[in-house]
Amino acid sequence: MSNRRAFEIAFVGLKPGEHVFEYEINDSFFEPYGLQDFEGCHTRVKLTLIKENSFLQLRFDVDGFANVQCDRCSNPLKKQLWDEFNIVVKLVENPDLMNEQEEDPDIYYISRGESHIYVADWIFEFINLSLPMTKMCAEEERGGDLCNKEVLHKLEQMEQNILKEASPIWKGLDKINGLD
Repeated sequence: MSNRRAFEIAFVGLKPGEHVFEYEINDSFFEPYGLQDFEGCHTRVKLTLIKENSFLQLRFDVDGFANVQCDRCSNPLKKQLWDEFNIVVKLVENPDLMNEQEEDPDIYYISRGESHIYVADWIFEFINLSLPMTKMCAEEERGGDLCNKEVLHKLEQMEQNILKEASPIWKGLDKINGLD
């Protein structure tokens, strides 16, 4: 679905009320955006658009999976993507000025003369926001058969080296704290 038109919604022709659009997102969707921190993305985005006279309410429901690397051991992980995002699009005379002044990231302004709204950039952003900040093996898997033992061993060696090379200026603190 890399076709731009697939992500343009002609809202002018829609009757007031609720309208649902569904998008199947895979890796080809992300090609125009460059390299991502994940691959093997298979995500369904359900967009519920509620049309009113002077605004549009958009609710994006993200549900799917993406393959990432564990931040600790670099092993591949399949992470579930699931979240809901809301955007209010208001129709105004001077959208550029209003967008500059707006502090709420969930409100966006477009010109009253617009007839289409492009949603691909929001879908891109919301899928990225659905990924966990820290990507780690599950607690029960850490250090287990699925973890990369070689990387974990290297990390442990590096930690021990850092402790050995600790600056001597901090050794006096041990005496003050009664740890020496």
